[in-house]
Amino acid sequence: MVKDMKMDDCLALLARNYIGRLGYIYGQSPFILPITFHHDPNEKCIISYSAEGHKLHAMRQYNVVSFQVDEITSIQNWKSVFIQGRYEEIKGSSTKLYLNRFAEGVRNSFKMRKEEPPAFIKDFSSKLEDRGVPTVYKISTDFISGKFRTS
Repeated sequence: MVKDMKMDDCLALLARNYIGRLGYIYGQSPFILPITFHHDPNEKCIISYSAEGHKLHAMRQYNVVSFQVDEITSIQNWKSVFIQGRYEEIKGSSTKLYLNRFAEGVRNSFKMRKEEPPAFIKDFSSKLEDRGVPTVYKISTDFISGKFRTS
């Protein structure tokens, strides 16, 4: 039976994960892409970064987005958190602060999972090296819900 997750459980799932799927609209078509992220529970936002391209262009035009993170053990045992929110680029002196918060948050997620964290932010995404300075952004959370199933 599928049940609703409590908010504390949703936040815990977000804290221990660093890969999620970002949903956005480009033109009249939906797109979903995996991204590396950090959930900042104090600011109630998802923090990430990207090289210039399709995703950023789309979110600049229409800033309403969705985000999902899953933990799947089997078809009978899974948890999923869904977020609706708004894309916002981080500019100026705040950029470095958010990028550091992102990197530290991802490292902490690795530690919670007892995985070896990457040494450098470039290790999160190797393709950025060839595409210039990344754009740091956040998704301000309007709505969070979670579902789970256990056997």
